Amino acid sequence: MDLLDRLLGHDAWTTGRVLEIVAALPDGDLDRDFDVGHRTLRETLRHMVANVEEWTDLMAERPVRAGPDGPQTAAVLRGRFEAAYAGFGELARALRDGGRLNETYTDLLDQPPRQKSFGGTILHVITHNHQHRAEALHLLARLGVAAVIEGDVLSWESADPPGGSRE
Repeated sequence: MDLLDRLLGHDAWTTGRVLEIVAALPDGDLDRDFDVGHRTLRETLRHMVANVEEWTDLMAERPVRAGPDGPQTAAVLRGRFEAAYAGFGELARALRDGGRLNETYTDLLDQPPRQKSFGGTILHVITHNHQHRAEALHLLARLGVAAVIEGDVLSWESADPPGGSRE
C-alpha cells in the first residue's frame, strides 16, 4: 500500500467513524452553536461532504453538483460522504496510476479561473477533511460524548490492519 492509499483509507475510515458517532446524537446536539469553525457539527460535516463533492467534480471537469437545500440528517450526510469519497478515491488513484498528479486542471470556481495540480488538490481535500474532522471531534468532546476516537493514522492501522478491508 502506498502513501496515497494510506491517506485515502485513513480519511474515509476516520470520517466514517465520526459520522457513525454523530448519527447517535439528537438534532439539538448536531445544531448546538459553538465558537469554532463552522459553528455546528451538522454544518461542519456538511461542509466536509460538499468539499469532497466539489473538488472531485472540478478535477473530473464536470459541472459542480449542487448539494441538497436545508438541514441534512446524519444518515444523509453519511450516504453523501460515502458516495462522494468513493468517487474521489477512484479519481485520485486513476490520476496516480496514470502518472498525472503533476498535471493541472482549471478551477472554474476561482475568479478568474486558475490552474491547479491534481496532486495538490487531492492533498488539499485530505488535509481539509483532517482539519474539520479535528474540529468535529473537539465539538463531540465538548458535548460530553464518551466514545470519541483519536482519529490518527496509527489508530486506524491498529483498528483495520494493512491488508484488511479498508474503506
